Amino acid sequence: MIKSPTKADLLLEFARKRALFRAKDLREVGISTSTLSSAIASGAIERVNRGVYRHVDAPWDENLNLSEVAARSPRAVIVLISALNFHHIGTQQAHRVWIQLKQNAVTPRIGYPPIEVVRARDPRAFSEGVNMHELNGIPVSITNPARTVADCFKHRNKLGLELCLEALRETLRSGIKPAEVLSFARMNRVENVMMPYVEAMV
Repeated sequence: MIKSPTKADLLLEFARKRALFRAKDLREVGISTSTLSSAIASGAIERVNRGVYRHVDAPWDENLNLSEVAARSPRAVIVLISALNFHHIGTQQAHRVWIQLKQNAVTPRIGYPPIEVVRARDPRAFSEGVNMHELNGIPVSITNPARTVADCFKHRNKLGLELCLEALRETLRSGIKPAEVLSFARMNRVENVMMPYVEAMV
């Protein structure tokens, strides 16, 4: 007689298939928080952050920090240096996860990874040039390369012009059209700032 899998078995099978998962993901497949608590106590599951968990043998990858932040703040958009890193643009590494929130949104309380928040009033900033990627089982909103470069110029006083120029140069060399970059520059009101650099690079 074949033994039916227990809830604990189902939890571990579920957890092995993804690098991260949330308690709400378990509820959606009928696994209780008490089963999760038992798995944590046994050492099979570990708590990564509040409400975010992983199987101890699950693989880690370079996008894990983005996944963790998106799991805790699903309405945030990954932007600026973090988006550059995701698209493998430029040489500067993000030591924090850069996210964009609405002007009056509450800043999420995330102990780790550290976050850097920029805010936007324009609703287009949360849809135009923003693509959804599933990373480690978590939906993550990330700006595309052209939008990311325009955002960098918008925040050039915070990031430094050298980073912005490196990102623009690599993005144009990758085959992205200047018109696409400038359309986002127009949205960000930095078209006049970017135009001379774009013209010098094409």
